[in-house]
Amino acid sequence: MLRLAVPAFLALVAEPIFLLVDSAIVGRLGVAPLAGLGVASAVLLTAANVFVFLAYGTTSVVARQLGAGSRSGAVTAGIDGTWLAVLLGAVTSALVALFARDLAGLFGASAAALDQAATYLRVSALGLPGMLVVLATTGVLRGLQDTRTPLVVSVAGFTTNGLLSLWFVHGLGWGIAGSAWGTVIAQTGMALALGAMLAREAARTAVTLRAHPGRVLAAARGGVPLLVRTLALRAVLLVTTWVAAGLGDVPLAAYQVTSTVWSFLTFALDAVAIAAQAVTGRWLGAGELAAARSATRMMVRWGVLGGVVLGIGLLLVRPWVGGWFTPDEAVQAAIAGGLVVVALGQPLSGFVFVVDGVLIGAGDGRWLAGAMSATLLAYLPVVLLVHAGGDWLLDDGSTRGQVNAVTWLWLAFTVFMSVRGTLMWMRVRTDRWMVAGAVR
Repeated sequence: MLRLAVPAFLALVAEPIFLLVDSAIVGRLGVAPLAGLGVASAVLLTAANVFVFLAYGTTSVVARQLGAGSRSGAVTAGIDGTWLAVLLGAVTSALVALFARDLAGLFGASAAALDQAATYLRVSALGLPGMLVVLATTGVLRGLQDTRTPLVVSVAGFTTNGLLSLWFVHGLGWGIAGSAWGTVIAQTGMALALGAMLAREAARTAVTLRAHPGRVLAAARGGVPLLVRTLALRAVLLVTTWVAAGLGDVPLAAYQVTSTVWSFLTFALDAVAIAAQAVTGRWLGAGELAAARSATRMMVRWGVLGGVVLGIGLLLVRPWVGGWFTPDEAVQAAIAGGLVVVALGQPLSGFVFVVDGVLIGAGDGRWLAGAMSATLLAYLPVVLLVHAGGDWLLDDGSTRGQVNAVTWLWLAFTVFMSVRGTLMWMRVRTDRWMVAGAVR
């Protein structure tokens, strides 16, 4: 599990590190570009991450096939998922580019922030096919118990992204569009590199790379429960961004930074969840139920301990984080306030993400879909209460009011994580998620 988790950790934190870099690069352009990046990032990440089943579902299916002793079956399943990613990526790219301004306008941001968000989205939509192919091929390699190759590709890709963004934005003066072009080039290059690795696996196992419409359709059907689960999760994140936008540019800019920091910590904790997906799928595929249960207990302990360590680390650096992203003192103060809540919630996040990974690896998609939908319904009244009390929280636009608004927004989000964690605990205590065999 350490062999899987450590490279997965390094690969996962590579992405949020360079998301942080992008935020810092764009943040030097002013509050409106940073707020616009917050809106555009919410739309772009939603457009890509609703299809995260391309990675998670593929990891589970491939790992089960591998555990059952069929490497060729594992590679075949991975190829089907990759063709599905190409199809979904092309359609999603066209829709995001065509409706970029309309999608950004749903958040109610200021006119200046909206212009920046629309510019970013029109360009970055070109990278969506690459993003989805990266998801699918990464899932294949994880299922094959290889997390090192995605690490190498991620580090190379996100380093390229950071360097290109800096050059395009500040060197060539392209503004926020330069950051988007850096993302497009990097994601496309990563997709080509990982696609080449999948082609090599296909050659080794004498598996054809041609698309098989029936199997691709079956892969799409199998991903529906995880798609529902992810749509509900993205709805939570989108509603939270919408509430932040309604509070004004300063709270929105602060939320963009704090949510990026939260994403960074999420990816760090998700390394154990990635190992959980691969290990759980393989043990269940081999029929080793006791080993799957033992591994779950150990990985949950790792997740909670990792959350404690990350939370303490964030509290220590919190006073300086805002200054890394923006020179605006009001935004810095709001960032510092929100990060207190983010830090205190990390042990809970560690538990939630690891159990989520275990259940995904077990192929327990239907339960995950229902649980996340129920959690969304429980969260909506809480976050909408923050929206309704915006004028009272903001205290006539004072810095203290803006800090309070961001802090209460993150407290509402912690309620969401608490409900999610409770449902996860109730499920993982049972044996209903442990089904043995190559196919669930």
